[in-house]
Amino acid sequence: MDADVSDSPGTPAEPDRPDHSAGGEPSEGSQGASGAAPRDDAPTESSQASAADGGPGAGGSGTWGERPARGPQEGRRHWLRWTALAASFLVLVAAGVGWWLYKKLDGNITTDTSAAAELKAYERERPLPIARGAQNILLIGSDTRSGDNSAYGRDDGGSQRSDTTILLHLAADRRSATAMSIPRDLMSEIPSCHTDDGKATKEQFAQFNWAFELGGTACTIRTVEKMTGIRVDHHMVIDFNGFKDMVDAVDGVEVCLKAPVDDTDAHLKLPAGRQKLDGEEALGYVRARKSIGNGSDTERMDRQQKFLGALVNKMQSNGVLLNPTRLYPVLDAATKSLTTDPGLDSLRDLYDLVRGMRNVPTEKVQFLTVPRQAYHADPNRDELVQPDADRLFTQLRKDEPVAVVPADKVNSGDSQADHSSEKDPSGQTPGDTDGSPTPAPTYSGSNAADDLCGS
Repeated sequence: MDADVSDSPGTPAEPDRPDHSAGGEPSEGSQGASGAAPRDDAPTESSQASAADGGPGAGGSGTWGERPARGPQEGRRHWLRWTALAASFLVLVAAGVGWWLYKKLDGNITTDTSAAAELKAYERERPLPIARGAQNILLIGSDTRSGDNSAYGRDDGGSQRSDTTILLHLAADRRSATAMSIPRDLMSEIPSCHTDDGKATKEQFAQFNWAFELGGTACTIRTVEKMTGIRVDHHMVIDFNGFKDMVDAVDGVEVCLKAPVDDTDAHLKLPAGRQKLDGEEALGYVRARKSIGNGSDTERMDRQQKFLGALVNKMQSNGVLLNPTRLYPVLDAATKSLTTDPGLDSLRDLYDLVRGMRNVPTEKVQFLTVPRQAYHADPNRDELVQPDADRLFTQLRKDEPVAVVPADKVNSGDSQADHSSEKDPSGQTPGDTDGSPTPAPTYSGSNAADDLCGS
């Protein structure tokens, strides 16, 4: 050890004194070469080592083999270390659960590769997109009776038709969305399509929902594009069970009935008045035809549109789209019965789509049906009303506004559907003399802010 180690602060060490006893040799117990005898209270190397290790030399307390008591600061550091460790563990668990949930939802979605291949083969015939950033998504409600849907009717060999078809137009600025229903009985030009076994069908003029039965989703898309001139960017096919599970996931939707309903075909028996429908009841409500209203498909489509609006309204007003714990059941229900094109077949793609729509005001989520009337050759079929239909298609194709009002206002003469938005080469809209914009064409319809019990 160093010779200048002091006993205490400010006390100098004694000088070394040689011991000449026993012939000048150091006496027993002397300090080696220096000849200084160790003092009882002087620190030794072993005591210095123990001080460094927290032994008796540390602070002059404790006994050998015992740990000193922790001070407040050391205890706090110990607690923080355990808290950090626990937090890290929870983060890892949460990340693992989140990844598992993501993969589960992602794996629920079925990709329609055959439709993509068919559409690619006919790419040259398809209309080009015009409005950059806008999206047109074809929503198809399948009425297949196979599998879990067998409870809703007879399975005629696995064939299926489109029970509900809606072209959803999302504006480029994502401040409005227009859902246009296409009647299943609308007489349409159906192009030549390929069946599941690869055979080509003939081009024909037939009711619209035959396209889905003849050539599936691709044939339906091509029929819509041929009719409207609107490029379909994506498509979704959802079956009965997917719809009712989504209603259950948001804890039902309220409706009002003017009269009780007892429809065995639709599996529906309800009293009159305001009531909340669960998924099974909601499915019967939107499918029922002869037992509610005037029994027409027109009335049924109007009911479907208003119910979908109420569903959208509930999802937005209850914060479902912003709350992951509430959104998950909805996504799980939707993805289980969803078939999409490759561009929408992942949870990330669907999330981006939903995120783009969640800020659309409910009054700007509009529902309408293509202008149509009874087909002149068969009153049980529909045909387009022109030029109103083409004007509607032009507005959507160019991503220009469309307004909807209740049917009674349109019928009372408030319709502006005869106002064309086409512009002449000078850039003026026909009828514009003061440079003011032409009012948006108005059609019979509803929006998601409407109260189902308000009328």
